[in-house]
Amino acid sequence: MRLNKFLSSIIFVTLFSVLYVYQQSEIVRLAYAEEKQHIAFQELLDRNSVLRYNIEKNCSLINIGNTLFGRSDFQMPDKYQLVRLVPTNAGATFVKAAGNKETLLSRIFGLNKQAEAKTINP
Repeated sequence: MRLNKFLSSIIFVTLFSVLYVYQQSEIVRLAYAEEKQHIAFQELLDRNSVLRYNIEKNCSLINIGNTLFGRSDFQMPDKYQLVRLVPTNAGATFVKAAGNKETLLSRIFGLNKQAEAKTINP
């Protein structure tokens, strides 16, 4: 009788402990799931605000690209070609300036004029 009572109490305590651990693990799992949903919700809110701004200002990248490439006076310059717009009474016209000439030495060694920035530590 005494052994039966002892085994019953051990089984009850073990069962209670297992249920408590399961409950705590479910709480942690649900917290991670809620955090993941919260991050997704914040991303959707940010995307929504960006889209609303683009609609209000009509400044999406597609509209900017269509405006830029829809003009007939737009040309992409070649690698060594300079393009300059000269204002006239009739409108803007293209004037081709002399291109950037490379010397034989710079072509062989690949020397190009570049600006280099140097950091200044205070």
